Order: sequence, then C-alpha cells, then structure tokens
Amino acid sequence: METQNIQEPQKSLSEVNQSVDVPENSSFLRTLRAFLGPGALVAVGYMDPGNWITSVVGGATYRYLLLSVVLLSSLMAMQLQQMAGKLGIVTRQDLSQATASYLPKPLRYLLFVIIELALMATDLAEVIGSGIALHLLFGWPLLFSIFITILDVFLLLLLMKLGVRKIEALVSTLIMTILVIFLYLVIVSKPDLAAMVEGFIPSPRIFDFANRSANSRLTLALGIIGATVMPHNLYLHSSLSQTRKVNYKDKVSIRKAVSFMTWDSNIQLTLAFIVNSLLLILGASLFYGHASDISAFAQMYNALADNHIAGAVASSFLSILFAIALLASGQNSTITGTLTGQIVMEGFIHLRMPQWIIRLVTRLLALVPVMIVALLFGQQEKTLDQLIVYSQVFLSVALPFSIYPLVYFTSNKKIMGEFVNAKWNTILGYLVATILTLLNLRLIWSLF
Repeated sequence: METQNIQEPQKSLSEVNQSVDVPENSSFLRTLRAFLGPGALVAVGYMDPGNWITSVVGGATYRYLLLSVVLLSSLMAMQLQQMAGKLGIVTRQDLSQATASYLPKPLRYLLFVIIELALMATDLAEVIGSGIALHLLFGWPLLFSIFITILDVFLLLLLMKLGVRKIEALVSTLIMTILVIFLYLVIVSKPDLAAMVEGFIPSPRIFDFANRSANSRLTLALGIIGATVMPHNLYLHSSLSQTRKVNYKDKVSIRKAVSFMTWDSNIQLTLAFIVNSLLLILGASLFYGHASDISAFAQMYNALADNHIAGAVASSFLSILFAIALLASGQNSTITGTLTGQIVMEGFIHLRMPQWIIRLVTRLLALVPVMIVALLFGQQEKTLDQLIVYSQVFLSVALPFSIYPLVYFTSNKKIMGEFVNAKWNTILGYLVATILTLLNLRLIWSLF
C-alpha cells in the first residue's frame, strides 16, 4: 500500500497516540469494546449547547417540521466522520496535518483561519452554555460564571495525564446523563407521535422562498446543520482514531481498525441524533406557540416551571434537570473543543507549545466576543443566546471549507491507497458540500 512508504509524520495528540491496546483474534463484541470511545468524544460536539437553542427554538417555532433536517444532518455526519476517522487511521495524519502536507500554502493558511474562527464559534456556545447553567443552578453573576469555565481547561490537562480511556469514560457518562434527562422531559411532555413521525419526512416547506418566513426557517435549518455537523469534529476524529494501536505492516489490521472505527462512530452519532431529536421534540410538544418566550436558556429554564407554558407538567424539578443537562453538555464539549484547538494549531502551523497554553489561549479567544456583547448590550442571557444561534449559522457557512479537503484527501488513491473512497461516496460527499454552499450563499444573499 502506497501510504505505508511515506515518511512518518509528527504524531497527532502525541501524548495519547497509539496508546490503547486492542485485542487480536477476539470476539466482535470484545474488539468493539476496545474501539468504543473516540466516537463518544466526537458525538458530544453534536449535542453541545449550540444545538439546544437551534433545536428547541426550531421545534417551538415550526413544531416537528425541522426533524427531517436533524435526520439528514445526522446521516451526513456519519458519512463525513467515517471519512475523517479513516483518513487518520490509514495515513497516520489528522485532517490539519494532511492539509499542511498536500495543499498549497495560501489555501492552507486560509483554511487555518476559517477553522480557528469556527473553533471560536464552537467554544463560544460552550462557555456561554456552561456559564448560564452555573448561573441558573447557583445564582452566581453571569459573567463570573462564564469566566469560571476557564478552569475546565486545567481539568482537561489532569484527565490527559490519566489517559484517553478515562476521558472517554467521563464523556460517555455525561452523554448518558443528557440522554436520560431529555428522554424523561420528552416523555412527560407527551408529544404528538403521528406528527413527530411525519416530521422526519423532508418537506419542501423548509425551502419555500415565496413565503416570508422561509428565510427564518432556512436560518434555523442551517443553524441546526451547523450545530450538528460541526467542522472541528472532522479534525478531532481524524486525530482520535489514531489512539488505538494498529499494526501498520498488516493490511488486515488496518482494515479491521477502519471497520471498528466506523461502528464506534455510527453508534455514538446515533445517540447524538436521538438527543438532538429529543431537543426539537421537547420544543415542539412543550413550547409550540411560545417561541418568543423560550429563545434563551434562562427562559427555557423558567418555562419548564411555568404553568402557563409547560402546563400540568411544569415543575422546578424539570428546570433543575434541564440546567444539569446543560452543564453536562457544556463540559463535554469543552473537553473536545480544547483538544481540537491543540490539533489544529500543531497540524496547520506546526506550533508546538505547552498544552495548557494552547488550550488557555483558545478559551480566552472565545471569551472575547462574549465580553464585547456583554459590554455593548449588558449581561442579558437572551442576547448571549442569540449570539449562539448566529455562531451556529457561521459554523454551517464554514463547514464546506472542511468537507471539500476531507473528501479530496480520502478520494485520492495516492494518499489513501486501497482504502480510497468508493466513487458513490466521493460523489455524495462533494454533493453535500455543494448543496450546503449553495444554501449558505442563498442565506447570505437574503440577509444582506
């Protein structure tokens, strides 16, 4: 295979690269258990606080209409994440390293700037979500709660010393916490099951541009896509897939690693799809007709205890569960976001610095827009939450800039050897990126 003769690159996330043993000649379930983990760290980016606003408001505004967008974006995510994980395993390079190796310098630096802005947008949603959760649970001042989120950068450093499996276990536990809480919230909200099933069928009404509200629907639809298929996750997965030990002298071992990586990714992204669907269903079943009353996290928190909005199921217990899930979501996404900051910095510009500096700088950069908005408009949760919505739309705009290189690398036989994409997969990948680009251009045109 051609890729085995390339010069061995600098290891991505060198402290955990090839650190997890996998059994040889073992049962399917035992081998799968060894490979489970990286997909969980990727999946948390698909259920971060940015998803909450777009999905819940989407449900509260258009009822179950946008469930089909959640479904399609989740299927899109499975395809792209499989490509990203395969790129890492086969080439032993993450997406940022491959970009630096194979693309011209001007394009490489343009993509670096775009992904750094996307990381800031991602981190923005995480720090605001975690900060508001702390504010709601403990009554601390909002800006103080947001600044406290800086400390979780150092928590991640401690976890890294314990090993990647400990991080995966913690993240998986928090994912299950979020899943159970939202499953309970949806069950007590008693959704319309027939309308819910119908919502998973794509409807042309989403793109009915003759309708005055179509731009708003498209904005929310792209926000859901941007919050679901996140650019930074493609870089993260291409690195985390290299944490399992692979015998690169044996093609069978490489093929097995790619296969089980795909199982891990699809299982975890299915859980993320369920959580995102539950978020939108909760908005539709509990808050439909009250969209203007729940456009912020604090409003959602209060609405769950308000008899006029949540009806007979309203209780402070539901509000507390919501805030706990929000905090778990923010902390989960923080772990993966700061890891990606290191991957991108080292891969694109070969900047090797102490991990705590890279992670702290990434976090502080994300706080800059929060501070600007807070100074200009005051410490209003609704204003900060609106900032999250627009950050998710920006992620959708930035997404094709990560998809095109990924599809190009994984469909190039000189790079991937026999593990190159099937033609249908390549065509589908480019089609997804092109449709997203056209929809983004349509949205930008409508906004201006």
